[in-house]
Amino acid sequence: MRPENPDGKQDSRQDGEEAGTLALMALAWTLNDERRADRLLALTGLDADALRAGVGNPAVLRAVLEFLADHEPDLIACAEALDTKPAALIAARQELGR
Repeated sequence: MRPENPDGKQDSRQDGEEAGTLALMALAWTLNDERRADRLLALTGLDADALRAGVGNPAVLRAVLEFLADHEPDLIACAEALDTKPAALIAARQELGR
């Protein structure tokens, strides 16, 4: 459970940090399989250098989560590997788009 602010609202910075962390974990999971990693690069238009340079960039992290969201078997497998739910990955993608 996330800590709440006194006014009852979530801290959006914290949400963004959590989304970024989850996206980085999803990226690591994705890159762990060579075929999946190649597909990520091909479908996102990123190359290895751009991916390395963009690791802290919310747009790049969002692209990774969009890649997973577009292929449900990978989305589900990634969520299981990260001990989370597919909906959490989708929510992280949305948070990174703000």
